[in-house]
Amino acid sequence: MTSRKGKILIVDDNAGIRQALKILLPMHFAEVEALPSPVTLVSALERFRPDVVLLDMNFNTSINTGNEGLYWAGEIKKMMPEVEVVLFTAYADIALAVEGMKRGAFDFIVKPWDNEKLIEVLTAARDKARKAMGREECHPERSEGSMFWGTSPAMATIRKTLDKIAPTDATVLITGENGTGKDVLAREIHAKSLRSGKPMVAVDAGAITETLFESELFGHVKGAFTDAHTDHVGKFEQADGGTLFLDEIGNIPLHLQAKLLRAIQSRSIVRVGGTLATPVNIRLICATNMDLEALVREGRFREDLYYRINTVHIALPPLRERREDIVPLSQLFLERFARKYHRPLTGLDDSAKAVLESGRWSGNIRELQNCIEKAVILSEAKNLSARDFRVDPSGSASRMTGDAGTAKAVSEAEEERMVRDAMERSNGNISAAAKMLGVSRPTLYAKLKKYGL
Repeated sequence: MTSRKGKILIVDDNAGIRQALKILLPMHFAEVEALPSPVTLVSALERFRPDVVLLDMNFNTSINTGNEGLYWAGEIKKMMPEVEVVLFTAYADIALAVEGMKRGAFDFIVKPWDNEKLIEVLTAARDKARKAMGREECHPERSEGSMFWGTSPAMATIRKTLDKIAPTDATVLITGENGTGKDVLAREIHAKSLRSGKPMVAVDAGAITETLFESELFGHVKGAFTDAHTDHVGKFEQADGGTLFLDEIGNIPLHLQAKLLRAIQSRSIVRVGGTLATPVNIRLICATNMDLEALVREGRFREDLYYRINTVHIALPPLRERREDIVPLSQLFLERFARKYHRPLTGLDDSAKAVLESGRWSGNIRELQNCIEKAVILSEAKNLSARDFRVDPSGSASRMTGDAGTAKAVSEAEEERMVRDAMERSNGNISAAAKMLGVSRPTLYAKLKKYGL
């Protein structure tokens, strides 16, 4: 979790939303204020001096077009250019939110929101504003989503590559096992690119159903199909000017790969049900845990698409190949979770280091993080030791991992607790919980059914 710093002002006429955010955001911001309307916004800005304003696009007036949000976003930027504005919008008003970003808004959040995405956007806006205002500390804490490079030769080589390619618009393919941090590396590339002030839109390509694939990526026009009640802006357009990150690209069915290839080649899209081609200016980053070359040989992945997305290939090593980074990573996670759960832990003793360094870590960094988090929660000592980690005969710390789609656990009781904990921490988000546990979505669904969760 990021540290509590900075101020955020919420402007939303929904009392339930204001209340929910006043419970959630104090865990991430030092001060939180909320207004039911923009009537007193100007005086609130002068008095409160926020870093970020989370601004609803519509209020309780006779006209509900989103123009109010655009108007007030412009007024905020005129009055306080250094304050970052994040627009809060309904699904149907995404096009207006995109227009708001063109007018200076930092980003937008769609209601109903995902807590993890909301916090990621708001804290990024806060950090940008505090840096511009000179409020940022000289040595800010490492954010939870930042890249840990460590000292291994493999990661040093990757870092040099990143420094060379980040300022360019080169398409990047990131490969690696589950849990190696492919999404984190993608964010690092975007953050160091010339597009860092624009949005990075992440898409779990493997989680999109085939029927919604074109609509999600390219958008649709009103009336394109039965439930298309309004125009919808797809991910390509949302990322215009910034970076589009296609995760799990190896899972896209073969017949849909041709449609993706056309959009990538032409850098333009046609919305479902539409006829006009819309140009998009994106930097493309893709990631997969699959062997795409093998899929190409088997005829399951288009060769022309593979070469189109593979301008620069970065292969992230598994944690077992960078063992010198296990203890520093563990210490980093320990400090983070000690702050999060208010535990007086300060470090790892020698026995804990030995156990951690001997582990197989099939789930890589994600598994290590989950293991440390569990130990921090349960430990009552000042330092973690070997007794805080269950060890199986292979020398790996107790964990639940995905192996050919099967979840393994030390015991059913422990597995159920881990699944329940992951679902609680992810607020019921299946994809996020599956990533925490290092298993596939189908595996997690099976476990939820098994334990009646």
